[in-house]
Amino acid sequence: MPFSEQEIINKLHNPSTKSRAFEEVVKQYSQALYWQIRRLVVNHDDADDILQNTFIKAWTNVDSFRGDAKLSTWLNRIAYHESLTFLEHKKQAISLDDVDSDVSYHLEGDPYFDGDETQKMLQAAIDALPAKQRAVFNMKYFEEKTYEEIASITGTSIGALKASYHIAVEKISNYFNTHD
Repeated sequence: MPFSEQEIINKLHNPSTKSRAFEEVVKQYSQALYWQIRRLVVNHDDADDILQNTFIKAWTNVDSFRGDAKLSTWLNRIAYHESLTFLEHKKQAISLDDVDSDVSYHLEGDPYFDGDETQKMLQAAIDALPAKQRAVFNMKYFEEKTYEEIASITGTSIGALKASYHIAVEKISNYFNTHD
């Protein structure tokens, strides 16, 4: 039976149980963090690398985690920033047509993707969004996070998040209208 979040936090702050508690963190949060990252970077191998970096950063900074935010929010924030850092380093300033072929290439060769053309188009449209807008869209649409939760993760105001989400939805809709 998994530990409660408070039990894990208490164990993380105890030197004799810290390692075991962190193993539990990895076990409990890996899948959700992986998919948060994967929706941003698309590629499975990149998502795995970023997930590993997320846990390394969390382990390195676990002593400074005070519990002001939920553990899941803290981990999501680290994953979000690690993903954005990765995307900034990758710096792909590519056109929408290039996104179509790049996303299609990765999705068609991806054993974890079994979607149809509409799903491929949706992913291509999402991938064409700027990284921060993509993150907001994914957290709201796919992960069904509230604007308050997203604000905690991104450090962005709720008003700005609502505007960003609305603009992302418009861009995705326009993408579908121009690719029929």
